[in-house]
Amino acid sequence: MITTLLQSGYYEQGSSWLSNLTTSEAFFIIIIVAVAGMIVQARLRSVFNKYSNVPLSNGMSGAEIAAKMLRDHNIHDVQITHTSGMLTDHYNPATKTVNLSDAVYSSRSIAAAAVACHECGHAIQHAQGYAPLQLRSALVPIVSFSSSVAQLVIIIGLILMSISGSSLICWIGVGMIGMSAVFSLVTLPVEYNASDRALEWLEGSRTLRAEEMDGARTSLRWAARTYLVAALSAIASLLYYITLINRRD
Repeated sequence: MITTLLQSGYYEQGSSWLSNLTTSEAFFIIIIVAVAGMIVQARLRSVFNKYSNVPLSNGMSGAEIAAKMLRDHNIHDVQITHTSGMLTDHYNPATKTVNLSDAVYSSRSIAAAAVACHECGHAIQHAQGYAPLQLRSALVPIVSFSSSVAQLVIIIGLILMSISGSSLICWIGVGMIGMSAVFSLVTLPVEYNASDRALEWLEGSRTLRAEEMDGARTSLRWAARTYLVAALSAIASLLYYITLINRRD
């Protein structure tokens, strides 16, 4: 569908802002988003480090809080495991495991509680059949393949376009890159909803005190912004390749 829309030339109308966007301008947008991404990542690490050093009044570890949140939601078929690295926490719907990193699994801090509950939020989404999560899971194999070959397809398309004048292969490659942008956009409601579920449970269950909740909110807010920047980056890359092919077509 994406490839068809791109190839149809809809965006090429003279009144369209996209038709007037140059490749250099699109590349400049990529640079701006990349810089914003580095700033957000740096801020996230700063916030995470800050609240990783603030102990919880209840003395519970990230793994213990995760187990309690799952029990309170009547989820008993999800395992909580330990994974190496920093900020590598994730939920795997295929294996039904909440994987907590070194700084979360055994840590008894505000940051650990926030991250652990966020990942449990994904487990709850899975158990309740949350549609955006199902869509994202279905897109994973498609995006994994398309993102690995998209640039090669575009290069081949550019060569063929210089020979035959046909840009079809190029637009197929751009369509593959577009799938990554779609995936990033679908990821946004999944991540924001998981954080909302985490904060709602932490407050409702009184697992954290009021002053501790502020730290949890700040931690999850900055974590969510990394996904927003990732989505903007994917869109900026898509714009760059559209302008690149459009100018050569």
